[in-house]
Amino acid sequence: MDIKKIDVIIPVYRPGKEFTKLLEQLELQDYPISRIIIMHTEDGLWKEKWEKEHPILEVYHLKKTEFDHGGTRKKASELSDGEIMIFMTQDASPADTHLITHLVKALTAQDDIAAAYARQLPAPSCSFVESYTRTFNYPEKSSVKTKKDLSVYGIKTFFCSNVCAAYKKDIYEKLGGFVEKTIFNEDMIYAARLIQNGFGIAYAADAQVVHSHNYTCSQQFHRNFDLGVSQAEYHEIFDSVPSEGEGIRLVKKTAVHLLKSGKWYLIPGFILQSGCKYAGYLTGKRYRKLPRKLLLWCTMNKSYWK
Repeated sequence: MDIKKIDVIIPVYRPGKEFTKLLEQLELQDYPISRIIIMHTEDGLWKEKWEKEHPILEVYHLKKTEFDHGGTRKKASELSDGEIMIFMTQDASPADTHLITHLVKALTAQDDIAAAYARQLPAPSCSFVESYTRTFNYPEKSSVKTKKDLSVYGIKTFFCSNVCAAYKKDIYEKLGGFVEKTIFNEDMIYAARLIQNGFGIAYAADAQVVHSHNYTCSQQFHRNFDLGVSQAEYHEIFDSVPSEGEGIRLVKKTAVHLLKSGKWYLIPGFILQSGCKYAGYLTGKRYRKLPRKLLLWCTMNKSYWK
């Protein structure tokens, strides 16, 4: 296999033990990494010893007011000279030493594949319901999605997650990369552009990271509010492939799974959480009608609105 120059890019805020573990695991990968580019939002918790312990680390500090989900990653991409850029989040942990190898293999399998994203496995502490939703969104079988799949997969055709995703740099630059400003969803907004321009997105099921959250109902509301905002701001992309149908399918399949697993007693809590997700999403789609105080209460990213 032709060895490509790889840069791993990670936006970081309040790094802790999980970040140290991530750096160690990236250095153990069996595919060589040129640089790990860190976009660190300053809060006084950065440890300079990390730069001494990990020579391939390259750190850029920015103020909290400068951070943007799209803009910060776009700035990092301009600092990269890698043929392939792999974006990760600080709370994602490679499941083995082959993560980079499998991502690169999926990305380079065909010339028209422009992005490849990893499978996300639930952490040991993950709830029963969240573990199942991971398998719903990240199945065991790899796939490639293109424009012809829109009628079959709808909005999931545009699915790609920067929790761990690889991009061909030349195509990324040709299409303008991530949007400069977005509250959320920069990965799917770019993925939609890839699909609309005739490129494919690979889901690499053998490239695996451990990543999951046990969100409360309140956290689900705030997270999905921001999701709704991002879709409203980029309505030209998302209006033609609404999310509601996919959400309903997830609710139905999860409820059936809970019944079959004898976990029927989890259904009321699951329904409540699903309601909070949907309420947040619908409110976010209508954010322009909200008074500012209510908007700032609903959002997960208050600095975005300043």
